[in-house]
Amino acid sequence: MSRLLWKPSEERIQNSNMHRFMNFIGFKYEKAFTEYVDLYQWSIENLSDFWASFWEFAEIKTSTFYDRVIDDETQMPGAKWFPGARLNFAENILRYRDDHVALIFIGEDKENIKVTYAELYSEVARVAGSLRDAGVKAGDRVAGFMPNMPQTIIAMLAATSIGATWSSCSPDFGIKGVLDRFGQIKPKVLFTTNGYWFKGKDLDSLTRISDILKQLPSIEKVVVVPYTQPNPDISHVPNGVFYEDFKSSETGLEIEFEQLPFDHPLYIMYSSGTTGLPKCMVQSAGGILLNQLKELLLHTDLKRDDTIFYFTTCGWMMWNWLTCSLGVGATLVLYDGNPFHPSPGALWQMTQDEKITVFGTSAGYIAALQNAGVKPGTEYDLSSLRTLLSTGSPLSEEDFEFVYRDIKEELQLSSISGGSDINGCFALGNPMGPVYSGELQCRGLGMKVEAFDDDGNPVINQQGELVCTAPSPSMPIYFWDDPKNEKYHSAYFDVYPNIWRHGDYIEINDRGGVVIYGRSDATLNPGGVRIGTAEIYRQVELVEEIQDSIVVGQYWDNDVRVILFVQMTKGYELTEALMKKIKTAIRTNASPRHVPAKILAVKEIPYTLNMKKVELAVKKVIHNQPVTNKDALKNPEVLDLFMDLPELQED
Repeated sequence: MSRLLWKPSEERIQNSNMHRFMNFIGFKYEKAFTEYVDLYQWSIENLSDFWASFWEFAEIKTSTFYDRVIDDETQMPGAKWFPGARLNFAENILRYRDDHVALIFIGEDKENIKVTYAELYSEVARVAGSLRDAGVKAGDRVAGFMPNMPQTIIAMLAATSIGATWSSCSPDFGIKGVLDRFGQIKPKVLFTTNGYWFKGKDLDSLTRISDILKQLPSIEKVVVVPYTQPNPDISHVPNGVFYEDFKSSETGLEIEFEQLPFDHPLYIMYSSGTTGLPKCMVQSAGGILLNQLKELLLHTDLKRDDTIFYFTTCGWMMWNWLTCSLGVGATLVLYDGNPFHPSPGALWQMTQDEKITVFGTSAGYIAALQNAGVKPGTEYDLSSLRTLLSTGSPLSEEDFEFVYRDIKEELQLSSISGGSDINGCFALGNPMGPVYSGELQCRGLGMKVEAFDDDGNPVINQQGELVCTAPSPSMPIYFWDDPKNEKYHSAYFDVYPNIWRHGDYIEINDRGGVVIYGRSDATLNPGGVRIGTAEIYRQVELVEEIQDSIVVGQYWDNDVRVILFVQMTKGYELTEALMKKIKTAIRTNASPRHVPAKILAVKEIPYTLNMKKVELAVKKVIHNQPVTNKDALKNPEVLDLFMDLPELQED
């Protein structure tokens, strides 16, 4: 049973942006909202009024106002949002031009670098002018193979100010991983650094860039930011130029923001690519702007005086999400490197030093923190910290308890869930509501999210398939190189016509909270009954002898049996007694159906570059099926550990 862990004070509720928006809606439509659940219900029953109202509340800057909010609420995919509007994403993000600090950059072995909003605007103006001179125009693609640093944000804003479409990979991607992505979209300009830092090591990027360029003839200019060395040799980089030499030498420039339709392509995001060539999801400037501001302003309660941090790379959608915080006028902390370098408390020392108010990370990091025995609340001054965000995978009840016990008691813990597909969330935080262990606080405003049972009926207090039964602005406008929308349709709409099936297994309870049970395509079906992997992980995480684990279903004897692979904590072995202990905990606290048929020890667990367990890839390996895109993995060699295991050929 979920336990109440925190609820906001009345003062915090009254001062929240969500409360202010609730009053705004109440006055505008003569509604007497008192609870979030009422506002949410109104938002999904009145989609046009909700999004029009938030547009006004967020003060979206346009050169031409829209004709209507949406052409057809029943059309999905294909609904047209805000036809007639002309705007520019970067203009909305760069609405502030003062001496308030916009960016704080902290990288391994690097000094703390601060950039004000005035300096940010000036830098973007200089790079945008040079991109125009290089022939970049609206609709062209500009790509980044960059660490999470100020120049990455500057390049993105410069490109989108012109109307170019931005796409990025983090520098830890392999050559094939980059080509699988950028090779499809054919960018005209590429931004990169000479290298990056990880665990104190200087890792080279330019050798890979040279090899990548041989197969990317579309790139006409490579802009190199010196990072790990002050004067790297770029003579072997075709069309290479240093960042300082590329950007305009003029100062005091004004940015010429191209005014474009609401659905002009802003970002190209990618699916993980672990089961095939990554899908290239094209997202609109207006849709991303509107939805991300909604999530930041209302659900995260972000304000101008906040300092927000998210541990992310430029290959994960949380980088795009974090960047939109500039549109609120907050201060962004950018960190590049290993979160445990030089010590497991590195990010909490940074939180103390920079007085971070909103701290974002992954569920995997929180679990690793707990396993490392770090107690940030007693080791660091976290008096500034108000909100902690977690995503990437389900956050267990025990990890919720850890946050409130060992990080901070007076804190809003927002477990959030969505995807690169929408560059945002389906379920996330509510600054006016309580936090229960293991639960996401609410479904997002304007997101008509439901759980469908096996017969396609919406259910409450019962596990089901996460679906969205009405369109939202940040859904992809199309997939790249998919003229008939066949890839787009098969990705989300093949199971339920005209309804978005996201691929998560969830439960919505009667108070509006959401529990995520893992990917629905990785759910287990022993005896034909669907169970979520998160319920097994939740129990295994409590076993101190186990450092990490991954669970998959194996086809066996005309059924599916549950196989649990465990990575042992140093100093421990997988004994019969320990296996019995694990099975008893799972049987007692989950159900007999969750108990694995076999528990096998492996040296390491495979992850994507965004730190998500790759259950589907492991499932393919144990069934002797090919994993077609190992470059999407952080540690692809680990998959060999799961091949041809004799234990899996036995009863």
